[in-house]
Amino acid sequence: MRTIFFNTGPLATLDDNDSIGTAKAIIIDDNSITSIGDSAEVMEEFKSSDCKFVDVSGKAIIPGLIDAHNHLLWAGDRFNEHKLRMDGMSYSEIAASGGGIMQTVTQTRKASYDQLLEIGKQRLQEALRNGCTFLEAKSGYGLSTSEELRLLEVQNELDMVSNLPSIHSTWMGAHAVTQGKSYAEYTEEILSDQLPKVLDSGLAKSADVFCEPGWFSIEQSEQILCESRKGGLDLRMHIDEFSNGGGGELASDLKVVTADHAHHTPLDMRIEMMENGVMTGFLPGTPYSNGEDWPDFNEASDHNIDYTIATDFNPNCHINNLPFIGSLLVQRNNVDPYSALVSVTRNAAKTTPRSDGLVHGKIEVGAVANFNILKSQHWESWCMTPGSSPIHSVCLEGNLVDL
Repeated sequence: MRTIFFNTGPLATLDDNDSIGTAKAIIIDDNSITSIGDSAEVMEEFKSSDCKFVDVSGKAIIPGLIDAHNHLLWAGDRFNEHKLRMDGMSYSEIAASGGGIMQTVTQTRKASYDQLLEIGKQRLQEALRNGCTFLEAKSGYGLSTSEELRLLEVQNELDMVSNLPSIHSTWMGAHAVTQGKSYAEYTEEILSDQLPKVLDSGLAKSADVFCEPGWFSIEQSEQILCESRKGGLDLRMHIDEFSNGGGGELASDLKVVTADHAHHTPLDMRIEMMENGVMTGFLPGTPYSNGEDWPDFNEASDHNIDYTIATDFNPNCHINNLPFIGSLLVQRNNVDPYSALVSVTRNAAKTTPRSDGLVHGKIEVGAVANFNILKSQHWESWCMTPGSSPIHSVCLEGNLVDL
């Protein structure tokens, strides 16, 4: 059935004209937008037709938010580790003592398939309540062929559940190593066994590597990424989270889709990455969670560097809330609300293409009908309520979801 959302307030389309319209009507057939017009004219034209009408009552509308970096599936928690960091332990020292990623791997392996499926559903529901209509979900807490495939299988099943955000699934077997293995040994295992089976499964669209001093080296990362590309996967990277480890140079050389964290990547390397088509993916929730400084977001904008922001939701950054991430930029880093919104919509869509080819991250004719009706008549409210969700309701794949 055709659905018409009418009497909108400010409409932040995020189209190429960067326009903010008012008193518009959005006409939807199936799951895509077929027309956007003057509200009064549209209502007169369709008043006698068999349509579903939704009165927006002057509330502002923004596109569905896109979480371009989310570690969706894992079990347990590591809330004790913040105190360890306060006591002076580094991330690598915590990992070496049996904490960090390996603690989560142990807990995740103990969880059943059904438990992981339920965990994923709850987290996707939370993301939707905060306006997220599409997210990139990584494996990476299995660290063996069978366990990584199991996580990808759960993500694939979650992507088929209705009334939840859609998923761009990323294989990240190259996240860390289990105890008793060296990075050289595990890299060989990935190349000879894990990656070929991931490719055969068809469950992943992208590959990601944690390229950081003390984790996967530049050479090991390059091997894994090149073999992944040969298998048809898009490439993503974790780089320069703790220091400038040279990951930006590899990201630029390989022309990966996105290089995330990039906290300590030098400006000249950010510019080079941009010139080679690499998106910088900032993850401001991570330094927030760890009590660290943020990178200079406005410096990137001043040099016309497009970037995304994302939650980096994981046991070490327990934030599954994109409006809060936007608040960190706007209310703590003096970033314009529109620039922050671009980074979680139009820019994020560039790194997370939909499998059906429909445009997302924008409100325009032909795009998927994913958008958020805010509680306020001001579109800027999307990132101004860090203690609660600014979202009144969501149009998800053309269907109204009340929250």
